[in-house]
Order: sequence, then C-alpha cells, then structure tokens
Amino acid sequence: MTITSKFLRKGEMTRAAILETALDNASRHGLEGLTIGVLAEKMNMSKSGVFAHFGSREDLQIEVLRLYHHNFEQEIFYPSMKEARGLPRLRSMFALWIERVTKEIASGCIYISGATEYDDRQGVIRDELVAMVDAWQGALRRATVQAIELGHLRQDIDPEQVVYEMYGLILALHHDARFLKKSGSVERALRGFERVIESYAPKPSNA
Repeated sequence: MTITSKFLRKGEMTRAAILETALDNASRHGLEGLTIGVLAEKMNMSKSGVFAHFGSREDLQIEVLRLYHHNFEQEIFYPSMKEARGLPRLRSMFALWIERVTKEIASGCIYISGATEYDDRQGVIRDELVAMVDAWQGALRRATVQAIELGHLRQDIDPEQVVYEMYGLILALHHDARFLKKSGSVERALRGFERVIESYAPKPSNA
C-alpha cells in the first residue's frame, strides 16, 4: 500500500467515524442539534478537521440522512425482498420496521423527528427527507399492490389507505413507547397490523 492510499484509507475511516457519531447525535437531538462544534468535541478533533470531511453543516446533515436511509434499507427493505411477493413480503416489511423502531425507542427515529423539525421548513434537507420517506412508502405501496394482485388482499381496496394505516401504527408506537413510556406498545402495534390485514382480507367464498 502506498503512502497516498494509506492517507486515503485513514481519511475514509475518519469520515465514517464522524458520520456514525453524527448519526447517533442526530437520532438523540435531531438534525438541527447537529453542529460541527459538537462533533469536533465528541471526536476530539478540531472544527477545521471536521470541516475537512464535510464542506458545511448542511452537507453533514444530508450525509447523516443518507447513512440513516442506507441502514434502514439494509435492515428492512432488502431482507424483505427475499420473501415471497405479496402478503409475506408486506408482513416482513412491517415486522422488521417494528424491530427497528423498537431499537430506536431510546434514541429516536430520524424520519419521525425529522418530519417534526422540517414540516414547515423549506430547503434541501427537507427535500432529501421527504424523498426518502416517499421511497419507503412507495415500497410499502408496491408490496400492497402485489398482495392485491395475488389475491392475498381484496381487489377493491385502496393501497394508499393500507400504507396510511400501517404508518399510523408505527407513529403511535413511537409516540406511546418513547414519549409516554407505555409498556405493551409493540404488542398493540402488531395486533393493530393483524386487524388491518384481516379487515382487507378476501371474503370467504359462499361456494
């Protein structure tokens, strides 16, 4: 390995470590609570050292969002794609989503906290966040449509309504478990999902 490649490798590792620390901080304190100064202190680096890896605070926030989205896809989306199309895949997506939210109770979900931070703001961070949430809802919608096409769910239902109700269960779980500290929130969310699926299941044939 050449001296140049050693420096490049070290730079990549430092950048990755900064991003992981920034992600943890943003999860706990929000994207707006993320500053170069806070990161420099946590990493025992100078502000200029952090700036060398990210040109601005906004660039850093966007990279944190992208890392969060990448982790979200790795934990939920891609594993679910290994399941059979239709309801098995939709069930997997929701179950893995529940698992991730459960792990985030102590810190927080950036999608949810970000929506609160940027619901009335304009700019590239909001645009990036909206695009990521739209992408996830789109994946849920496609899985729902496939479940309808395969006869796992009724033909007359609105896929958007199914996604809306699933998202509502996740938001209620996050609120009750994180804010109200209510026990049993995960079980209620899972039961709620089963009731949603049951309500949209094909009606038994009279034959």
